[in-house]
Amino acid sequence: MGRSRYVITDPAAPHFLTCTVMEWMPVFTRPDTVQILLDSWAYLREHEGLQLYGYVILENHLHFVAQSGRLDLSLSHFKSFTARRIIDYLEANSVEHLLTRLRLAKRAHKSDREFQFWQEGSHAELVFSEAMMREKLNYIHANPVKRGYVDSAEHWRYSSARNYEGEAGLIEIDRWV
Repeated sequence: MGRSRYVITDPAAPHFLTCTVMEWMPVFTRPDTVQILLDSWAYLREHEGLQLYGYVILENHLHFVAQSGRLDLSLSHFKSFTARRIIDYLEANSVEHLLTRLRLAKRAHKSDREFQFWQEGSHAELVFSEAMMREKLNYIHANPVKRGYVDSAEHWRYSSARNYEGEAGLIEIDRWV
C-alpha cells in the first residue's frame, strides 16, 4: 500500500517522475553519465514517441515530466538502458567505490543482475491539469536554485529551464505551451 499512490495510472497521460540512484550515490557528477541519460531520452523521443516536457538532473536523482503511448514501458526502457550503460561506464573507468556499493545494494532475490543502479519505483504522479503541469515544471527548474547550486534556473546545465527561456538546451524537449 505504501507505493500505491506512485503508480502510472494512465500510461498515455503526462506524469511527473523521479528516478533516484541507489543510496543516493552521486553518479551524475560526471558529464559522461549525464550524457547517457540525455541520449536515452533523445532516443525514446525519436523511436518511442516519448514527449519530454521538462527535466532536471542532479548529482544523485532526476525529475522529469513525460508522456508516451505507454509511459510505463518507456520508463522501464529508460531505467534498464541507462542502468546498464552507466554500470558499463563505471566498470570501464574502474570506479570501484561506486561499483562496490551498487553490488551491495542489489537485493538477494534479484538473480538476473550483479548490480542495482536505480531505486525501485519512480514516484509517478499523474499531471491532470494545466496548473499542475506548471507547478511541476517550476519545481523541476527551481530544484538547483533551492539547493544553492545556481542563482537562476537557466544557469543549471542539466535542466530544461534553458529551453523554456528560448535558449538552446542540451537536448530537444516538447515545450508545454
